[in-house]
Amino acid sequence: MRITDTISIEDWELTEQFIRASGPGGQNVNKVSTAVELRFEADRSPNLPGPVKARLRRLAGRRWTKDGALVLQVDETRSQARNREIARTRLAELIRKALEKPKRRIPTRPTLGSKKRRLKEKKVRGEVKALRGKVDPD
Repeated sequence: MRITDTISIEDWELTEQFIRASGPGGQNVNKVSTAVELRFEADRSPNLPGPVKARLRRLAGRRWTKDGALVLQVDETRSQARNREIARTRLAELIRKALEKPKRRIPTRPTLGSKKRRLKEKKVRGEVKALRGKVDPD
């Protein structure tokens, strides 16, 4: 499976298992295993660099297993072939997203004007709260 010009996934890294889909579908849902569970052995993949694997783990979230595999489940359509195609497309998109390096944040300092505005607003707010005290009967 080709992801980019430099990265491709070998067949041994992917395992597909077909399971029965949940939800509506009449008799079809009881007889045919249309849902697909795609398992990608990401940790053991020699084609993915280390930083990409780390970003992929963060993007995958709960879909990442303890043994370093990415598991995608698709049961959107009643067609096994279409579900398989959707799962492979999602995997490719996830890997492409993990390939993008996040932009490094450059820390900035607040301007003098913004500091003064903040302090002025705090002072105004404090005065409003000070007026909420008990009223003298005199």
